[in-house]
Amino acid sequence: MTGRTRDPKVRVIARPCNPRRASGPHIMDLRKLKTLVDLVSDSNISELEITEAEGKVRIVKAGPAPMGTAMQPYMVPMSPAPAAAVVEAPAAAAAAAAPAPTGKLIKSPMVGTFYRASAPGAKPFVEVGDTVKQGQAVCIVEAMKILNEIESEIDGVVKQVLVENGQPVEYGQALFELE
Repeated sequence: MTGRTRDPKVRVIARPCNPRRASGPHIMDLRKLKTLVDLVSDSNISELEITEAEGKVRIVKAGPAPMGTAMQPYMVPMSPAPAAAVVEAPAAAAAAAAPAPTGKLIKSPMVGTFYRASAPGAKPFVEVGDTVKQGQAVCIVEAMKILNEIESEIDGVVKQVLVENGQPVEYGQALFELE
């Protein structure tokens, strides 16, 4: 159901969540719907969406945009994106130029921020050339303000640290290469 209200700047869209359960043309109590429309009309709220068991109602208030400029807000966010892509392209090229690790890898078990030491200025858990045993802490990955010690699942000698300190890491991203 799409309807017009007394305020021509407010548009109401109502759809049943489950079309089989919707009975009749009224999905929501009309008094409640009118109250919600008045709330949007009289406030700084530009959009309100409510989902209930009976259905979903979305109330959108049109802004006071002149006719010729209605498309410009959608174009403005698009222009910075190519510039950002240009900035990222050299970094991607540098990453592609780096040789792929050939040894055994210690990978991140979660998304977060990589730290080589337990505190700023502290000695790193492991350095290149150190022998690592299974179960030994090799770094910290901070996720949601929680510091998680990452332990090695394999034995070996650290050949290369693949991530810079303080850099964001993804799940499964290689952190260390071992021989």
